[in-house]
Amino acid sequence: MNDTENPWCSRPPPLAIDIIKGLDMLWIVLYAGLTLMALLSVLLYLEECVYFFQKLPYPKKTAIIWVNGAAPVIATMSCLAMWIPKATMFTDLTSNSYFAIVVYQFLVMMIEECGGDKAFLQRYSQNQLRISTGPCCCCCPCLPHVGISRRTLFILKLGSYQFALLKTILSILSIVLSANENFDPWNTNITGASIWIGPFTGILTIVALWPVSIIFIHLRDTLRDLKIVPKYAMYQMVLILTQLQTAIINILAMYRVIPCSPPFSSQYRGYLMNQQLLIAEMFLITLVTRLLYRREYRPLPTAPHPEENGEASIILQTELRDMTA
Repeated sequence: MNDTENPWCSRPPPLAIDIIKGLDMLWIVLYAGLTLMALLSVLLYLEECVYFFQKLPYPKKTAIIWVNGAAPVIATMSCLAMWIPKATMFTDLTSNSYFAIVVYQFLVMMIEECGGDKAFLQRYSQNQLRISTGPCCCCCPCLPHVGISRRTLFILKLGSYQFALLKTILSILSIVLSANENFDPWNTNITGASIWIGPFTGILTIVALWPVSIIFIHLRDTLRDLKIVPKYAMYQMVLILTQLQTAIINILAMYRVIPCSPPFSSQYRGYLMNQQLLIAEMFLITLVTRLLYRREYRPLPTAPHPEENGEASIILQTELRDMTA
């Protein structure tokens, strides 16, 4: 029987109790294993929070705690959606809203690793930022470099902060519209709310990722000893898995490449597959980020002041003249 004739393919997702009653031994082992992974992710994260609170000053510890929480929070929300399929939209909106805050906090974390705004400006006030980076302007190498100032730093922070704020507002709006049956992620009609909220959220995401990329390219050599490159890679991995992987699976489910299987329709079977993958992936990312972040934190060596550089250069030139005389 094909999908168009199977009545299960048009049914809403089952209740949690129906899923529990329908589990056989294989599914019990799978659900138990994935739930254990999500639980371990949370426990490891809580232990890290205690460590950061004891070892790090404010506001660095706040930024690091937010960034480290991305994988455990997404794993927890995915686990809830796996057990309660009717809550999938709410858990996805919660995960996406949290990650929007993580984007901003990752930018703050890189600056705090340099000692904060004041130390960052003192260290790099004579430098310039290359803004021809992804995801906005990687194909525009002709763009001029921009000087580093308090105003530039404020604009970069604002570019990422807007995503954290507006994404949360849009998530609340989506829940309100869903309660009134005006929002459906699968409704692609021009009159549907999701067709407008989705692209707008995509634009906000691209704009927010741009300042993070600009600061990372500028600081990756300075912070290389602090493992900023693998940290940035893990941050990008979470982004790819939660956005690109989810989008691909949802498209396959929409066109019923993923067949329906009682008690799940194609749509919710795609959701289920994605949630199960995310739990395992976020558990692995939690283990990697623990190795990267749970370490001894030492301040960066103070960069010499430009005037000190000039004095050192004059002394060196004088010594060289004396040696050659």
